[in-house]
Amino acid sequence: MMSISKVAVIGAGTMGAGIAAQIANAGVTVVLLDLVPGGAAGAVARLLKTEPAAFMHPRNAGLVISGDLSTDLALVSDCDWIVEAIIERPDAKRALYAQLDAVRKPGSVVSSNTSTIPLADLLDGASGPFAADFMITHFFNPPRYMRLLEVVTGPATRPEAAAAVSRFCDVSLGKTVIDCRDTPGFIANRIGTMWMSAGVRHAIDLGLTVEEADAVAGPPMGVPRTGIFGLIDLVGMDLIPLVAGSLLRTLRQDDPFHGVHRDEPIMARLIAEGRTGRKGKGGFYTLQRDGAKRIKQAVDLDTGEYRPEQAASLDSLKTRELRALAEHDDRGGRYARALLLDTLSYAASLVPEINERIDAIDDAMKLGYNWARGPFELIDQLGAAWLAAALRKDHRAVPPLLTAVGEGSFYRISNGRRQVFGPDGAYHDIARPDGVLLLDDVRLATQRVAGNPSASLWDLGDGVVCLEFTGKMNTMDPDVFALVRETVAMGTEGRFKALVIGNDGAQFSVGANLKRALEGIERGAWQELQAATEEGQDAFRALRDAPFPVVGAVSGMAFGGGCEILLHCDAVQAHAETYMGLVEIGVGLLPSWGGCTRMLLRIAADKATPKGPMPAAQRAFELIATGSVSKSAANARDLGLLRVTDPITMNRDRLLADAKARALALVDDYAPPPPQTIRLAGSSGRWAFRMGAEGHEALGRATAHDLVICDEIARVLTGGDADPTEDLTEDTLYRLEREGLLTLAQTQPTQARIRHMLETGK
Repeated sequence: MMSISKVAVIGAGTMGAGIAAQIANAGVTVVLLDLVPGGAAGAVARLLKTEPAAFMHPRNAGLVISGDLSTDLALVSDCDWIVEAIIERPDAKRALYAQLDAVRKPGSVVSSNTSTIPLADLLDGASGPFAADFMITHFFNPPRYMRLLEVVTGPATRPEAAAAVSRFCDVSLGKTVIDCRDTPGFIANRIGTMWMSAGVRHAIDLGLTVEEADAVAGPPMGVPRTGIFGLIDLVGMDLIPLVAGSLLRTLRQDDPFHGVHRDEPIMARLIAEGRTGRKGKGGFYTLQRDGAKRIKQAVDLDTGEYRPEQAASLDSLKTRELRALAEHDDRGGRYARALLLDTLSYAASLVPEINERIDAIDDAMKLGYNWARGPFELIDQLGAAWLAAALRKDHRAVPPLLTAVGEGSFYRISNGRRQVFGPDGAYHDIARPDGVLLLDDVRLATQRVAGNPSASLWDLGDGVVCLEFTGKMNTMDPDVFALVRETVAMGTEGRFKALVIGNDGAQFSVGANLKRALEGIERGAWQELQAATEEGQDAFRALRDAPFPVVGAVSGMAFGGGCEILLHCDAVQAHAETYMGLVEIGVGLLPSWGGCTRMLLRIAADKATPKGPMPAAQRAFELIATGSVSKSAANARDLGLLRVTDPITMNRDRLLADAKARALALVDDYAPPPPQTIRLAGSSGRWAFRMGAEGHEALGRATAHDLVICDEIARVLTGGDADPTEDLTEDTLYRLEREGLLTLAQTQPTQARIRHMLETGK
């Protein structure tokens, strides 16, 4: 198969530069050229300062070769794939393709990042060889974080070229690649633009405020809290008329979009005044300063003027079921019904025009618009028969696909497999790409090996089991520890060969169940707290001492105890978007499930750490006392939270399979790591840390209670009253952790911090 080892991106605007950054994140050299002299170099410099960061590590910027299109076009001559990301004008793109065709190497792939222009229009006048190497690769912004990639090929596109680019984008760039037909707007923007157009129109017609509309079209429908008006502000209001205009020009005249979309005077006015959203002078929402405060305001859709934000207080929002919301008779219910009927009937009418796979359409909306449920999953939630009846009641056409599914659903479980209804009237198994392993599929096909309300153990096959946390945000509690001990016992008996710790969720684990901990603290149940701390330590140490390899499969947040359990694993397979840290200082505590101990010993064992009683303690103190959190898996390596030998997986869906393979690779001749000892500075080292912390307090960088917490952290990391000439065991350090936690938990400021975290999430 064709390999891709060097890429070029033409166009250093927001999208082009972001695509180049993600290619660099994959460790691949990328040429970035811009039409404006110096534009590419300036774009890279800006990306290094943007938040959220485009580069997973600043050093990745070194893989970007910047240049000017007018003088440096020859730099693309040895590239395997060339991505065009310039202005959305077919004539400009075709002129660029003629230039590229003259210098590109034979067989190199050229693709367009267009979101609106049909492939056939882009290829007008192109040579046969160019058409064979051409396709559309539509990324979503920002390219690092948005997982969807829509791919469109033409009748002349070489299958091996499309396969090579798709494989590279999947494995190396971490994208979920969805094949689309060469139709206007492809999948996500075709449905998403209808949804936004319907949302704005119905809100105005029904007299809703922007806050009310976003409250209805947000979480109740599984949509982010931005809703529709907030999303328009986020993407840029001036972009909406361009995308809608393209659809109006290219869609058939009988397409339902023509009947729903309406050019809204309020949007035209806001755009003309530069109020295009977050990138402009506000949009439907804006933030105004009142001294040190920032006050959120919203546009009055009648007057176009800003007013203080108003909380939505519709009765319909008190309902918990989507169908009940859509059947409610207040303005919110009528809005929900109108929006759902327009959007969901439209999606159903587009099969198989845009894609014959219903699950692919759902995935496109979930990944491209961050919906929790795709349109056909929403139809199943409402009931397909209910939706058809609602359409008939409104004297609207019922899409043939909706009629075909009848009283049934678009998804079902059969023989342990998730199946999806097809336009042929039959159900089909949902197939996963090679190298993708999901616990969702494992759950359907097997019974769990063991479990309780907070954790489950699943058989992944080949002698590997997976420990999954199942509490809210995958928090940890005594039930988790109990299953850990049970799992170790099963493995010791030889019932499996290796263990993976992971899940399919957005977060790995945010650590301890603080609500449960606070309840004990408020009762003064100090012995219970000490026992629970020791229980967690014993469970994690049992994993480390187990006679089988343990591999953590981490993605998203791994905070506090979530980070600590990973520090006890033999290896970690990390998704590129991993944000881990020992953050206990934020709630007035210290890492006490072995986090201080394992971090200290890992740093001490690092050959780069100078010998002596203080260097390792100093590095560990800086990490723990600041509550540092990695901004990526690559950054976690820098912090020492991951080893340099811990592999990184770019595609989230491939993480569990990669972790399983890593665990199996460790099985042969496996032996648990031996106990470690360390020499530490004792009370003199603790005083040194205290003096440094007091300096931060004097500068206003730390509170008085921060000093108390730091003192307890320092006590652990310097060995308490240790003699610097004596070897300290792990047992001593774990004991110091428990003592430090108990001391801090009994202070009022720590208890206040825990309450604040539970109340605000901050």
